[in-house]
Amino acid sequence: MTVLRFVAMSICVAIGLSIVACSKSDSGTAAKATAVKEVAEHDHEGWWCNEHGVPEEVCAQCDAKLEADFKAKGDWCEKHNRPESQCFICHPEKEAEFAALYEAKYGKKPPKPEAGGDEHEKESAPKAS
Repeated sequence: MTVLRFVAMSICVAIGLSIVACSKSDSGTAAKATAVKEVAEHDHEGWWCNEHGVPEEVCAQCDAKLEADFKAKGDWCEKHNRPESQCFICHPEKEAEFAALYEAKYGKKPPKPEAGGDEHEKESAPKAS
């Protein structure tokens, strides 16, 4: 009878520990979920971020550490949540500057950014009557 109680108690402890371990909240859970989503959208392995139209190494929309660096330098567009120097909505000429980098490297025009901020532009653009 004692062995049976010990086994039952061990099973309860194991189940309890697994429930507690699985339900612990992680302070970076949202960031990890975002990172997983972004990785699924594109692999970040190439030189160019097709989604945002800039080189991966400076794409603050894909790399939260870069976002903090741009904000610390005062280079941030609050309205469109991206570096001011990469905000193609406020500064359309910046898209051409980054495109020139791509053209110099590959000898052809870059793909059009997939998330160039048009969703914000549509929200703030006046509606046609």
